[in-house]
Amino acid sequence: MCDGAKAFWVAVTKIPSSNMTRTVPWIAAIFFLALTAAAAGEKRASLLPKLQAGQRITYLIRFRVDKSVKTESNVTAPLAPTAAQLDAHGLFQMDVLDIQQANGKAAIHARGQFRMLDSDSPLKKPVKKDDRRQPPRGQPAEASIEFTISPDGLVRQVTGLDALSPEHQQAWQEWVARFAFAWTFPPEGARVGDKWKSEQAEDAASPIASLTWERESQYVKNEPCRASQLSNTGEISTAAGAPDTCAVLLTTATLKQNSSSKDATPEDFKLHDLKTTGTAQGTNETFTYISVQTGLVVRATEEATQRMDVTVAKADGSNRVHYKVDAKSHAEVLLVTDASPNRP
Repeated sequence: MCDGAKAFWVAVTKIPSSNMTRTVPWIAAIFFLALTAAAAGEKRASLLPKLQAGQRITYLIRFRVDKSVKTESNVTAPLAPTAAQLDAHGLFQMDVLDIQQANGKAAIHARGQFRMLDSDSPLKKPVKKDDRRQPPRGQPAEASIEFTISPDGLVRQVTGLDALSPEHQQAWQEWVARFAFAWTFPPEGARVGDKWKSEQAEDAASPIASLTWERESQYVKNEPCRASQLSNTGEISTAAGAPDTCAVLLTTATLKQNSSSKDATPEDFKLHDLKTTGTAQGTNETFTYISVQTGLVVRATEEATQRMDVTVAKADGSNRVHYKVDAKSHAEVLLVTDASPNRP
């Protein structure tokens, strides 16, 4: 028995017997209120976003990637990855086009556009009115992406992604993974302290076959939170007004290789008469803050590391290319208010 319950019980046992008859109903009432409060605190939540057709939402996306590659080869290796360093920032504006309900969850059809994306530089002052038609980094100003998030949380019917720059593509992928996170909750919802697991196949092209992400998520706690605000000078600050309440969720993910290190050849490599051997590893840690009131992701951060040691050769063992890849990334997604880059 905990100290509080013990003290309460001692106090009850010391009540004079002459007063016990009229005291018992009050004791029962106290216990009933306590149980009701406990049950309310344990109510499970789905935290799915509460959206309406025509609604517009803006997010700031920031990510850094640092990838190093070491290659050992006596032949030209066109399939080998290249080293990269990227530090990019983007404002993504999403318009909700349609919402359909299925099995208690919403399927969302939306269109999004990047209003700003500067790589290898800090956020800058938004463009002036006379410059709003100038496309960033040579990309058409009206380029957009349409997509659907199905009731099972999968992103489907994606159009326009290939027309975006690599930076835009990476930024959108970082955002949609965070935005669709609530769809991965258990069907009955979750409450503080709950943990659940899930698996998802790695769909990015890789010389290592059968890679799967094993994820464990935990509803850590509720705490006050606020959206962010972007100033005219590109500075990020906390939005004014009363704070919201956010569910804080921690997700850890581990990349599991289901293929043999002695023969990890994907099907598309086999079609080109190639064989791969080697290993791939990876870990991700993500904190997601979801508004209890609106279901919108208010803030999310992800730290990721990946490593690959692989040899690609002809099926007969000739023309071998060995390379090692080490990559680290940091991603941040922030819900932004008053984020129009052309506001006065």
